[in-house]
Order: sequence, then C-alpha cells, then structure tokens
Amino acid sequence: MLYVVLGILALIAGILAFVRGGKPSTLPVPAGQGGAAVNVPQLVGYLLRSQAGGVLLIVAGVLLLASTSFVQIDANRVGHLKRIYGLQELPPGHIVALAGQKGPQARILGPGFHAIPLVRVLYTVEQFEVVRIPEGSYGEIIATDGKPMPEGMYIAPQIPDNRLADMLNAETFLIEGGHRGPQETVLKPGEYRLNRYLFNVRVANDTKATLIPAGHVGVVKSNVSKPGTQCFEQEVKATDAIEGALSVPLVPTGCVGIWKEPLFPGAYYLNRKAYEITLVDTRVKTWEYKGGFIKRIIDLAVDQQGNITQTPRSEAQAVPQDAADRAVLVKVEGWDIPQELRVLVQVSPRNAPIVVGAVGGLSEIEDRILTPVIRSIVRNVAGSEIELPDPANLGRKVRRKTHVLDLIENREALEQTIETLVKREGRKAGVDVQEIRLGEPALPPELLVSRLREQLADQLSKAYERETAAQVKRIETEQARATANQQPKLVEAQIAVQVATQRESERGALGRAERVFLEETARGQRAQADVLGQDRVAMLQGLEKLLITLERRPELAQLVGRLVPHTVVGSGSGDGFAGAAAILSGMMGSQSSVQSVPAAAGQARPQPARMVPSGGAQPAN
Repeated sequence: MLYVVLGILALIAGILAFVRGGKPSTLPVPAGQGGAAVNVPQLVGYLLRSQAGGVLLIVAGVLLLASTSFVQIDANRVGHLKRIYGLQELPPGHIVALAGQKGPQARILGPGFHAIPLVRVLYTVEQFEVVRIPEGSYGEIIATDGKPMPEGMYIAPQIPDNRLADMLNAETFLIEGGHRGPQETVLKPGEYRLNRYLFNVRVANDTKATLIPAGHVGVVKSNVSKPGTQCFEQEVKATDAIEGALSVPLVPTGCVGIWKEPLFPGAYYLNRKAYEITLVDTRVKTWEYKGGFIKRIIDLAVDQQGNITQTPRSEAQAVPQDAADRAVLVKVEGWDIPQELRVLVQVSPRNAPIVVGAVGGLSEIEDRILTPVIRSIVRNVAGSEIELPDPANLGRKVRRKTHVLDLIENREALEQTIETLVKREGRKAGVDVQEIRLGEPALPPELLVSRLREQLADQLSKAYERETAAQVKRIETEQARATANQQPKLVEAQIAVQVATQRESERGALGRAERVFLEETARGQRAQADVLGQDRVAMLQGLEKLLITLERRPELAQLVGRLVPHTVVGSGSGDGFAGAAAILSGMMGSQSSVQSVPAAAGQARPQPARMVPSGGAQPAN
C-alpha cells in the first residue's frame, strides 16, 4: 500500500513539475572537497521546478505502481484471487464472488506471468496445487456455492460429458446455475486446474473405481435419476412357470431404484454416494454339506491261520471352513445316517437383480433359502420311498420303501429324485442348480460287517487259488528246467524213436508187399495146379528152388551132374517129367563143361544128355 501512495504522489508531482516548470540556469552541485554536502531541499526544489525533474518523478511513480500490478504463478500451481477492496459486496448466501465483487473470486490464474493493475493491492493472491486423480480412482466433487438443490434431490445431477469442461470453470458454473453440494459428476484420472474456493475434491480409499471382474455382474441400486429418463417400476419374477417364485420391483437404467439391467465386467467411475454396486458371482459355485458327525468304523484283520478279527474305532469328522453346512442327518429304517453331498449352483446375469433385490445376494440365498430346502428334501427323499426299474419289466418303474443300503447301491436313483426337487426350488429363488451329487454315507458299521467278511473271504479264496496256480506254474517251470538239462539225451531218444518208427514202417511195407506177392503166387499156383495137377506142380516148385540154388551156388552143378545119368529113358507117355530131367541134365553138363579144363586133342567132347523114347534104348554118345 505504501508503494501505491508513494507512486501516486510521485506521479502527481512529476506531472505538475513537467507542466509548470522551466529550464533552470544552474543545477545544484556538491561543494568541493572540504565544503558543505548537497542541499536536499534545493535538489527537491530543482526537481519540482524543472521539466526534467517532472519526468523523473513520473517514471518513479509508474515504477512504484507497476511493482504492485503483476503476479507470477508456478507451473504446477493454480493462482486464486481474494479481493479486498471493491465497490460491490458479495451477495448474501454466496461463497465465491464474480467480477467486481469482494471476496474469493471465481477467476483463477494459470501458470506464468500475469499483469493486473494493482493486483497486489486490491487482491490477496494464493497458489494451490493442481488436482491430481490417480489411476483406478475418481475425484468426488463438492461445490461450496451455486443454486440450492430442489426439494427431494439427494445429490446434484450429473453434468453431461460434452459440457463438463465448461462447468468446471467456476464463473460458468455459477452463472449457468450449477447446484451447490455433492455432485454426481466425478473427476476421472488426470490433472485438473480447478477453483479450490468453489470445488472441494476428495480422493480416498472409498473413491476407487468400480471394478467388475470376469465371471461377475454388478447390480446397481441408484439413488439418483438421470434427467429426461422415463421411470417406472416393474414387478419381475425369477420364473413365471412356478408358483411362489421370488419377485422384486425393478426400474429401467437411469432411474432411482434397482436397475433391471446389471453392469457387465469392466471398470466404471460411478459416484458411490449416488450408486450402490453389489457384485454377483455368475460362475458355477460348489456348496458342500460335509462333516459335523462322529464316524464309527469296524476294521477287519486276518491272522496267519486265516482267522478274521474285528476292531471297532471312531473318527470325528470336522466341518471344513469352505463348506456350506454340515452333513445332512437322514433317518432310514430307524438308523441315523450322516449323508454328505455336493451341490453345483449358478446365478444367471438376468436373475442377478432379482436375487439382490429379494434377499441381498447369493450368500443370503444359500443361508436363508436353499440350504434349509436342500436339507429338508434330502431327509424326505432318503427316508421315504425310492423309485427303481421293475426287475420283471425293465420298461416299468416301481416304488418301494428306502433301505439303508440304497444309499450306496441305488445312489443314482436318489440323486435324480433329489436333484429334480432342488432344481425346482432353485428356479423359484432365481438360482440355477446344475447338479447334486451324494457323497459317501456314514453307514452303521454293524450293517457292513457281514458284507466285509464275505468280501474278505472271497479275497482269501482268490489268494489261495492264485497261490495254487503259482505252485503249478513253479512245477511246470522246474519240469521245463529239468527237460532243458536232459535235452541231448532227449534228442538222441527222439531220433532213436524216429528210426524205430521208420524201420517199423519199412518192415510193415515189406511184409505187406510179401503178403501180396505170396497171395499172387498162391493164386498162380492154384491155377497151375488146376492145369497140371497137384503132384506135378509140387515137383516143378522143387525144381525151381533147385535152379535158384544152383544159380546162387554154381559149384553144386558138378556134383549134381555126377549124380544125374546122361541118358534118360522115357515112357513116352508125355507127362513132361522126362523133358524136365533132360533139360536138367543138359544144364548140368553145360555147367561142368564150362568150368572144366579143355580136353586133349583127339578126345571127344562130352555130349549133353538126350532123352530117348521109351520104345527103345538109345546109347549115349
């Protein structure tokens, strides 16, 4: 302020001096060495009376005033002005002033040098950091000034994206009727130069972006309505095909209430004061009903003598942390049997708003609706009747009372019945039951001992049979080993057997040939006997044998020649024996002449025997 007063005085004095002053004759100079100092009053008087002095005063005044008329704003800051002096007062109920009004100004200054007349005198200058919104978050805006929100408005309506940049200008916001209070509009990640007198921006853990992961949908409960949207409630049921299905009122997107259409996977910058998002898992979920009982067991053992012994024991089955509930206790034929089971369920995106609107979510559906229903259905089905194929007619089914062992032997039939009933109840609650699988029931061990003993006896019998087969195999192996060790002798014996067999075959063939020969010979002899007579045939056979003998042993011919006469007298009867004798004699003579030494000269050669007729004697030659 002092610089302003001095600058104004210097400027007025300089102007007056410049207008009235003339050219002085001499300029006051300092006295010489040892003289008096400069006379200040004389110097001031000189300046006030001369035009040169007036110019100096004008320049000094301008510099003093200029020193209060500029401001420098840093690059990462925003300049804010708060006016101290002004002709207009700030209207009542307002926080931020427009141009000419005293108080915090709507105008802001960007980075750099700004020349504003008397800015350091009329205003207080403050610098604030630019607003930074990090990735994955949004900035929640609260306007400290503007039009009051109408009755019943919870939060100021959202500013359209095409006007957002203009409405973030404080002057535009105030002039065009922006509402004070919390804004539905949020600031997405980035940097913003905002008037901090008008806009308070909050970034915290609860202003994170709404992330809807894969396999989920987001059910929206809106506290605001979008301007221009036609809103109405519609009662929507989980299914129209089943009586008693859950139903809730839903509204179109952009209206106050639960939206009929959910949000699908992605990132959404939604003001959590305006919208409540409930995530619903649309993947297949597994509910296990397991544990929570004492399991009794009877162990069977076999000693060395083959005797079976029984040892009872018990185990506590705890409920797993991720289990939906403990096992279902069913009563069958008077026995209390813990039955474990697994249920696969899924919520479709279409039914997600119904589930949230009816009970709040899938976990509430599980705890409040489906778990009690599942337990009731399993108890009723397992403890009443079962439907099975008729053994006499497989195309027909019969119903009978459920037995304990049906929990093991006819488990599939029980599963189908339970699954059909549970699926119906699930559709009524907006949940799709995919399948139900019964686990291993904790049957009383007393019911299983006889079966286990029978199975153990069968296993022992099979073991004995296998052991016997193993011993037989061992004997065969030992025999094969002994046979291999005696292989040379076996080969020799086999060859001898083959030779004997061959000889037997050869002799058999020779015998058969001899038999045929004899048979043919006998037939020939019979025919010869029929012609010649029996006695002559016998003589011829003897002669034939004699000839064969002589052919084999020629040395006997000489002896026979000596014994047989050279002249044969025949009776002339023509019986043939005479001719045979003559022939025999001639042969013997011939044989002897061949084998004897030749006779001397002049001696007669021996003559063969001749047959003489019986009518007279014929001398030998």
